[in-house]
Amino acid sequence: MAAETGQLGLLTPTQGTLSGTWGDTVNNGITEYTNLAIAATLTLTGDGAVTLANTTGNAGATNITSTLAGAGTVTAQHAVIRVSGALTTTKVITGPSYSKTYVLINDATGGSVTIKASGQTGITVAVADKALVAFNGTDYVRVGASAGGSNTQVQFNSSGNLAGSANLTFDGTNVQIGSQGDLRLADSDSSNYIALQSPATVATNVTFTLPGTDGLSGQAIVTNGSGVLSFGAAGLTRAQVTTIAMLYSI
Repeated sequence: MAAETGQLGLLTPTQGTLSGTWGDTVNNGITEYTNLAIAATLTLTGDGAVTLANTTGNAGATNITSTLAGAGTVTAQHAVIRVSGALTTTKVITGPSYSKTYVLINDATGGSVTIKASGQTGITVAVADKALVAFNGTDYVRVGASAGGSNTQVQFNSSGNLAGSANLTFDGTNVQIGSQGDLRLADSDSSNYIALQSPATVATNVTFTLPGTDGLSGQAIVTNGSGVLSFGAAGLTRAQVTTIAMLYSI
């Protein structure tokens, strides 16, 4: 005879039993499930809620379900859950309410994926996102995440997920805010801000180089016509200011 473990459903043969069938029990009821829990991927496709439930180790055959299209109940013991295909709504996965971790990969299009314990809210993984999740005694929580978005996009917290936007990028040297977005400098309690914004249309790239030192009282920032800024009298070029200064010194 053989019982099974509580978490992974591995067979636990009783000493002195299973004469002549020991190999089948080890191969089908223990080894296959251990492999499943460490390295196997469960693939889910299509809309519909999915419930993960233990498939008890079987001495006679490997009775593991590793794929499911649409809704239903499927083997819970996998290490990785991958959702693929096209979704029209959030796909909800109800995991087992015992100590378990999953690497959850949302490779689907059109919809996010939620994994939760029965009666709980769980966590949601956006399209193209991935997460390491674990049961904390009540619900499934995120314990790790991969970067969201694409190359050069700056990461930010989006409802507990890492995300990126094409309107905020960093190429290793330069930060760019796209779509005429603001650079906002907030006051001490962040109730109001001063914003810098590009004009709606820029004919060619312009780079302004700030002065290296402060100017004199009453001076304004002036340009040399090539984007290099300095302090000088308002309405006069730097050369004019220099000329006037030389005349006054005579």
